[in-house]
This record gives sequence, C-alpha cells and structure tokens, in this order.
Amino acid sequence: MRETQPIIQARHVKKIYRSGQLRVEALHEIDMAVEEGEMVAIMGPSGCGKTTLLNCLAGLDTIDDGEIFIQGDNLRDLTDNERTNYRARYMGFVFQDFNLLPMLSAVENVELPMLVSSVPPRKARKRALELLEQVGLADRARHRPAELSGGQRQRVAIARSLVNDPAIVWADEPTGNLDSEAAAEVMDLLCHFNRTIGQTLVVVTHAPEVGQLANRVIHMRDGQIVQ
Repeated sequence: MRETQPIIQARHVKKIYRSGQLRVEALHEIDMAVEEGEMVAIMGPSGCGKTTLLNCLAGLDTIDDGEIFIQGDNLRDLTDNERTNYRARYMGFVFQDFNLLPMLSAVENVELPMLVSSVPPRKARKRALELLEQVGLADRARHRPAELSGGQRQRVAIARSLVNDPAIVWADEPTGNLDSEAAAEVMDLLCHFNRTIGQTLVVVTHAPEVGQLANRVIHMRDGQIVQ
C-alpha cells in the first residue's frame, strides 16, 4: 500500500531578508507538514515569522534554502509564472484586509478568479452565486464592498477563496479587522467548509479563540517552530 504524502511539506526552509549590511533570518530551518483535510493554525507573537511562513508556503515569496512541496510538487522547480498559475488553480486566499475590488459587486469579486482562469462567464456567475448563498449573502450579491459590513466583506472573501475548488485555502489573520460577533461567524464558516467538504486550511492568527478551533496549532517564535 502506497504511503500518502502530506498536501503541504516544508523541509529545512530558510528565508533571509537583506537591506544593505543588514541581514535578518526571518525563517530558520522550518520543518512542517499538513495533511489533506486538516485545519492548522500558525500562532505566535508579532514579528515571529507567521505571515512570512504562510507567504513562502503559498509561493508568494521565494525561499533562500530548503524545499516546499505542495501536493508533491516542489515550488522551487517552478518559474514565477508557473507559481502564479499554480496558485490560481490550486489555492485560495483570505486576507485580514479582505482585498476586494471596490468597483465590483460581491458576485463580481467572487467570480473574478474563475474568469481569470478562462472559465466561461455564465458558469463563473452560477458558481459565484452558489457560494454567496452558502456564506449567507445571496441577498447581497449585487452590493459593492462599501455597502457591506466587515463581516460580510470577509464572507465574500471566503466565497472567492473557494470558487476554484482549491486544494488549500490560506487565511492570514481572517478575523483581525472584525468585532467578536463577526469573527465568530467567519470562523464558523471556515470550520464548516473544513468539516463538510474536507477543505484544507492554514490559518495565521493571534487570537487564541481561533487557534482553539483548529485541528492542530503550530507555535512560532523568532522565525522558528517551537511547538
């Protein structure tokens, strides 16, 4: 019987930032793995390297040493364009600041990744409306971000992150700009998709209440995994 491979695997990953004579090792010898269907939280104090780690795992930043495998594919073997296409096809993103385009309606924001991937407009619209219904915003589909609350904007962002059926959703401080009620609603949604469709989730967070919802917590300090 063939052994299954983790969906995310990092081996001896280093990330160094340089500015003139200044050299900062943001990530030091990171070894970690995430199994398919897991919801993993990455926690630690500000400046410990949480977001840097997420960006490197997702291929948004390059690494200086080590290897990162996503679904068995080594990100270091891909060109910049190939990594961009890989993210569009296999990854979804939820950011603290929502990153919605203000001139587009909710449904237009959600369908955009499909349109960029050359999905026919009618199919993209149908899928976007289905996801907005699943996140409880069917009646806000034609509203622009400025007409939505923070919690509603983040629910639109969650729908957008799922529209291409990604292998992995990366969430960087998804509750950071929300009040406690909206934050709970957003985390309920993320947990729902993790449980019902087996969505693999990696969540960077400062919030203990968010970490408690994860299957597993990875604690960081000074660019290293400490627990």
